Amino acid sequence: MFALIRKEFNTFFASAVGYLVIAIFLILNGLFLWVFKGQYNILDSGFADLSPFFQIAPWILLFLIPAVTMRSFAEEKKQGTLELLLTKPIQNWQLVLGKYLGSLSLIILALLPSLLYCFTIYILGNPSGNLDVGSTFGSYIALLQLASLYTAIGIFSSTITNNQIIAFLISLFFCFLFYFGFSSISDYGLSETISHFFEQLGIRLHYERMSQGILDTRDICYFLSIILFFGVLTKIILQKSVNKSKIKPILIALTLVFILNSIGNRVYSRFDLTQDNRFTLSDATKSLILETPAPVVIDVLLKGDFPSEFRKLQSETKQLLEEFNALNSNIQYIFTNPLEEEALRTETINQLQQFGLTPMEVSVQESGKTEIETIVPWAILSYQNKSVKIPLVKNNIGATSEERVNSSIQQLEYAFADGLTKILHPKKHKIAVLKGNGQLPDLKIADFIKTLQEYYFVGAFTLDSVSSNATKTLEDLQKFDLIINAKPTQTFSEKEKYVLDQFIMNGGKSLWLLESVAIEIDSLMNPEGSTVALMRDLRLNDALFSYGIRVNPVLVNDLQSAPLVLASGQGNDTQFTPYPWFYESLTKSTSNHPIVKNIESVKFEFANQIDTIKNNIKKTILLTSSEKVKLEGVPKEIRLDIIREKPDFSTYIEGKQNLAVLLEGEFKSNYKDRIKPIKIKSSKDNSNSTKMIVVSDGDIIKNKTRKGQPLALGFDPYLNLKYGNKEFLLNAINYLLDDSGLIEVRSKEINIPFLNVEKVVAQKTKWQIINIIVPLALLGIFGFLFSFIRKKKYKKVL
Repeated sequence: MFALIRKEFNTFFASAVGYLVIAIFLILNGLFLWVFKGQYNILDSGFADLSPFFQIAPWILLFLIPAVTMRSFAEEKKQGTLELLLTKPIQNWQLVLGKYLGSLSLIILALLPSLLYCFTIYILGNPSGNLDVGSTFGSYIALLQLASLYTAIGIFSSTITNNQIIAFLISLFFCFLFYFGFSSISDYGLSETISHFFEQLGIRLHYERMSQGILDTRDICYFLSIILFFGVLTKIILQKSVNKSKIKPILIALTLVFILNSIGNRVYSRFDLTQDNRFTLSDATKSLILETPAPVVIDVLLKGDFPSEFRKLQSETKQLLEEFNALNSNIQYIFTNPLEEEALRTETINQLQQFGLTPMEVSVQESGKTEIETIVPWAILSYQNKSVKIPLVKNNIGATSEERVNSSIQQLEYAFADGLTKILHPKKHKIAVLKGNGQLPDLKIADFIKTLQEYYFVGAFTLDSVSSNATKTLEDLQKFDLIINAKPTQTFSEKEKYVLDQFIMNGGKSLWLLESVAIEIDSLMNPEGSTVALMRDLRLNDALFSYGIRVNPVLVNDLQSAPLVLASGQGNDTQFTPYPWFYESLTKSTSNHPIVKNIESVKFEFANQIDTIKNNIKKTILLTSSEKVKLEGVPKEIRLDIIREKPDFSTYIEGKQNLAVLLEGEFKSNYKDRIKPIKIKSSKDNSNSTKMIVVSDGDIIKNKTRKGQPLALGFDPYLNLKYGNKEFLLNAINYLLDDSGLIEVRSKEINIPFLNVEKVVAQKTKWQIINIIVPLALLGIFGFLFSFIRKKKYKKVL
């Protein structure tokens, strides 16, 4: 058998045809991957991975492998040497295996120069070496499996005829049928069962899954079974027995195919070879998927030919939903393009906007050119009579294309898991929004409260009855799991503070949005254009101090801030102009804490500085100002005309200031060892383990309004920007009340490898030449050495 392998190898390289076939393969790869413009160009894609190579490989191998295998048995038949081989002391299966391994070794040799592509990406990565080796290794395993199956089909086709061209065409047809044919048939509106059967029968589904760096027992068993099937067919054709005696081996082969695939499905396991385990779902997501009792249909409006950055998002979304479906077939998905009909494009966009599915126009840099593309980056989850919208793109303010793709992909699992939670899990937690102490009116917090109601029971709660029946007030408050104190402006009495204190002592969670300085942006919009910032004493300082925190009556003046938009002119001539305004801190957290990880910049308005007090409470700084800050004490006059003054940068030296802090642990009561203002049954001096978040700005929860209607929290209609206020507050509430594990999903990090754009632009031609010329040079060196050794060997024989 080994003599046959050597014979195949030597025969192939004994003529110029063998070198020509491999040279064409290498040239095509080099041109498509490094030179030609298109979706397969690695340098234009911007991503440091070899996925374009593994996407185009099935097409190129579709022609290469039949060209290699067409002569295996066809030439033996034509020259009459097959009968001679059959008389040798080897069995038919050894003959088939020898021919198969000989041809496969040639294919592997042709694929070896592609390792140079890995080296190129390794060098051009940002930073250098930013290549997912595990995923690449898994993709090569998939490519080897594909080549092995194509080779088995090619060897089988070569036994049917003694004409090499016919053998090539038959092999080409069967390879095309198995890779593209069956997957195409599954798209033709057949029943779900039949469509699934054809999809599973085809190579494409199994190859694409493995080429992402996932080793799946179903895919491995599929390839082994189909290779075995064509191997058996090849052996049967070589037999000189009558046709009836060949039926039994064919039935045995089909049975083996069925058994192998059954084993793969029953002993189901996946091995995620990617460095960041991007295809390994978190336990919380798995639980959600496995408990889905009835079909959930996911419509993804992200189908089409997109710019490179969104092709990656499209691909990652599909891979994630494939994993969902693999765990539970009740999770079904379909990709659609709502803008496919060009004639109805405007009408469709208007309808999408009415449903809250806002399309987005993106400016994409490709090959030095700027392109404007319209996409609809949304998905819709439908379950029974409920549906949920899921945004697939995060528009981080000031983010580059790379950062936007990275951020969007980071949140995919969380976004879909969050959607499943909304439609599968009934509400169970209760949130009290405190009223009665000058908190923000309902209209100003309407958008956030409406969003909260998708997850929780939300109700208003006043402390007015404390003076008449404190025990009953506390009992009613303890029916809630969390309280939100949104920008109180009136002082709290000792009785009210004590009820809130005992709520915390009994394990209640709390979100404090407080300000120690009284000033409003609207108060500047007067003829004088000025106002005075004064200290606001809510009489909560002692309570917060005992918990381990203090909100100081100073204003944070931050160079990293959001602009203030002022109107000028009247009527149709009105113009809105942004001006620098350093009292609106714009924070961008770099923390890995799940509340703030990967969120957009959060906008503050006249924020105060927070100090943490040393005690046994764990404190996590969630949001801070920038380094370029100065603190301003009160009282202080604030004038609107400072927008036209150049700031004195030398005074911004205070460094980062705490603006939002998470406290976790067992809190000490503010009234421990003190006379209690009222008598309450079962009062506690130390709390159960609980959490609270303190933010030094009440306006962080305030939404803008237009014509008496609330706008989305964090949305600036004048600048058309969306800040991360709502996302931050939702994450905060979710973290404080988390019992679904979604925070675990939220904190999952996926690393998207990017190319170094500057290095690519500077060295593009160099690497194009290297990746085309070097593989051909290696082939030439191999050919020279092979010919030299072969001639030397035959000279010795002579």
